Amino acid sequence: MSVSVQQAIASLPVPGEWTWRVVVRPKRRTLGIEVAEDGGVLFAVPADADPATVVAAVRSRLPRLAAEVRRRQTRTAEPLKELVGGTGFSYLGRQHRLKVVPAGPDRRVRLHRGWLELPRPRTPDDGARRLADWYVQCGNRWLAARVVPWLARVGVPARAVVVRDMGQRWGAREPSGSIAVHWAVMQLPPALVDLVLVHELCHVRVSGHGAPFRREVRLVLPDADERERRFAEEAPSLWRGAVK
Repeated sequence: MSVSVQQAIASLPVPGEWTWRVVVRPKRRTLGIEVAEDGGVLFAVPADADPATVVAAVRSRLPRLAAEVRRRQTRTAEPLKELVGGTGFSYLGRQHRLKVVPAGPDRRVRLHRGWLELPRPRTPDDGARRLADWYVQCGNRWLAARVVPWLARVGVPARAVVVRDMGQRWGAREPSGSIAVHWAVMQLPPALVDLVLVHELCHVRVSGHGAPFRREVRLVLPDADERERRFAEEAPSLWRGAVK
């Protein structure tokens, strides 16, 4: 990237309170824009990026980008859970109350008669790890079957879906070609889990989040706008393992 790309973006009416930077990614062919959880913006450009083209693309996305930055800057703190009987936990959009049961060698986290049973943990962090592992195991089984029809609809070859802790990201396309989904996503209703899945599958066909990518997603999910609105509302309340 030349300094001129940075200067070109700086010439736009980018809010002064934004934290943003430009990075060169030689494998990219088009502009990519990433918004971090704290609202910081990263502009990823090809090595031969034309400043005028980059500026035009950024200018066209500024209203939507500003809304996303504002949403992330004002989001509430990460939800905390207290691992006591009756605490609510969601799985695929359904609420289950926690039931702490005696620990034992054959005891494991499970859904039983409407309750989410947790063998009494040694510490809150140990309990959080066990619950996260349960979401991972359930998510891997559920998504292995769920992805099959979406592969055909998106038009991409078969690939594995892996559920794991992804920090601040909800999904990603791994270097191996598999799709990774944050275990916390498994708390959402199936329609919103599908949104994350389709989003990442569409990245197999189209990189970046520009107009071509958005068209690709909407070809597969005509109601993507409504699903994205619901996801933006529900994502901040997803539990990601923080305990009291």
